[in-house]
Amino acid sequence: MPTLLVGLAFMISCSEDDSPIITTPLEVITVENIHAPNDVIDRTSGEVVQQNPFRYFSFEKNALAESVDGNWDIGFKGTTIIVNSGSSGPGNASGMVMEGLFSELAEVPESATLRQDTEDELAIPSGSGNGWYNYNNSTHLVSPRPGRFLVFQTNAGNYVKMEILSYYRDNPPMDEVDFNTGGYYTFDYVLQPNGRRAFDN
Repeated sequence: MPTLLVGLAFMISCSEDDSPIITTPLEVITVENIHAPNDVIDRTSGEVVQQNPFRYFSFEKNALAESVDGNWDIGFKGTTIIVNSGSSGPGNASGMVMEGLFSELAEVPESATLRQDTEDELAIPSGSGNGWYNYNNSTHLVSPRPGRFLVFQTNAGNYVKMEILSYYRDNPPMDEVDFNTGGYYTFDYVLQPNGRRAFDN
């Protein structure tokens, strides 16, 4: 009889309802060398002599979109990043700059204020020290701001965290950057594909 009671207790404690919930981090995806140069400007007159297009990217597809009318989430042009919403596109994407470390964000907080683009203000602010980058007036180089990364909600309603690693082709060390190789984005991102705010399975 004692043996039977022990066996019964073991079966109850290992029932499906009591199984531990095991979560694992989602995959970090690295995207390299998205070429998105700014317009070419005559430095003497300040006039645009060559207008370059935005490059549109879909997090779900991990691919560039064919056009502004396609299924995309964010767009790149020079140091400017837009989201597919409001004044920038027909979608419902939104985003924001967050302080902290990309690797340490386990969940998008309820208090996070993700915004859409408007005529007056982009969700990801432009200008040195305002959004994702700093501009060095002496070297004329662009570098990601330490302790800053980006969070987005895609058109499909899924959350993404993103860290820009480099603005230069092939992601060189900053002390080895060739100024003429600018306008090439390399970044890491994590997509939560099921609509949850937590970045785990």
